[in-house]
Amino acid sequence: MSKTPNLVLASSSPTRRNLLDRLQIPYEIDKPEIDESLRPGESALEACLRLALEKALRVAERHPEAVIIGSDQVVASDGRILGKPGDAAGAQAQLRALSGQRIDFHVAVVVLTPDRRPLTWHETVEVQMRHLTDAEIARYIDIEQPFGSAGSMKSEGLGAALVESMTSTDPSAILGLPMIATTRMLREAGIDPLAPMGNG
Repeated sequence: MSKTPNLVLASSSPTRRNLLDRLQIPYEIDKPEIDESLRPGESALEACLRLALEKALRVAERHPEAVIIGSDQVVASDGRILGKPGDAAGAQAQLRALSGQRIDFHVAVVVLTPDRRPLTWHETVEVQMRHLTDAEIARYIDIEQPFGSAGSMKSEGLGAALVESMTSTDPSAILGLPMIATTRMLREAGIDPLAPMGNG
């Protein structure tokens, strides 16, 4: 009987770790350390797909026989890619501009099989923002301090209070690791969270 392949998450994100923990399977963490700069003329979706694959491939170099999960998320509004605000003034300006607008969360996941076949999934999560008051924005920034989050959106926290509605096929996609899709690809790669203990 073949041994279940090792699993490595190519991310240092605490949110992605918490999501993967739900599957109750052993895995390692290896930060990919890639240049995440956007290329000239690259769309948000193109960047998202490229970066997810690059993260997985970079970590695969250090784990030649493991299954690798690489993922990325790029946030855009009206076709414009949203960066990280950096400070409170930047977050306030972003959220004022995004109030009442639609935001697209482009999410991509790549699972590399042990023979380095890439399994890919992507989706654009459509988020309709509420019309926000300055007081609401200030309170949100004070609590979450979303200075390192694209679009100032901390979806894993109080960011839900900024949202009117969301359209997605995978509830955890907006958090950066779609668990339905990831579990499906892991099964194809030889890792089944529901397999009887001792099988693999």
